[in-house]
Amino acid sequence: MAIQLQGAGAVNIGSSEDASAPMHVALHPFAGNAYRYAGFTGTIGAALGANSEVLQFRFLTGTKTKCVVRKVMFDGIGIVAVGTALGPLGFMVKPARSWSVAGSGGTRIAVTGDNLQLRQANPASQVNDLGIATTGALTAGTKTLDANAMGQVLLSIGTGAVTTYQMLSAVQPLIDVSGGGAPLVLGDQEGFSILTTHVGPAGLTYAAGFTIDWLEVAAF
Repeated sequence: MAIQLQGAGAVNIGSSEDASAPMHVALHPFAGNAYRYAGFTGTIGAALGANSEVLQFRFLTGTKTKCVVRKVMFDGIGIVAVGTALGPLGFMVKPARSWSVAGSGGTRIAVTGDNLQLRQANPASQVNDLGIATTGALTAGTKTLDANAMGQVLLSIGTGAVTTYQMLSAVQPLIDVSGGGAPLVLGDQEGFSILTTHVGPAGLTYAAGFTIDWLEVAAF
């Protein structure tokens, strides 16, 4: 059975000889409340070990609300002191389950009031805890991290003078579904952490930046 579509003003959308007539559409994001965070660490020391948490994102609602994570971006690093040895440096995203006690340490980001919303009319985010490292690893809290990462970036650090570096890394996605694909969907007491992939090269100190983009929706 044929279905007739109508546009604005109850005008029928054409077919056959009228098929070239355009249908006007407007693209909008998913329904829900939209939030975004961008931040950077303090000066991280070379002694920071592999699997150290440098960012924590905990969603705690007590309801069926879902957190739809659309982007987690690595915004690059800035060298404070040059490494004395060659070596890899990287970051990875791991989901966290059964997150019953928040982590601690570093800088805990304000999540209430007029913070993080992409529209002032949106309510405060239901993210319960958001933390980023200052000089060392964040304390884990009580949670279970997935065994495998969902996204990562890996850099190669040299020993040349800082003046020889043009750019260590441009912005790179750790998670990005803006071009299609399934997002990371978090429920109550779930979240994710960004962790180091390797022990930092000897002597190196640096600051790293990250951006997170997410929606909070009634159902997904």
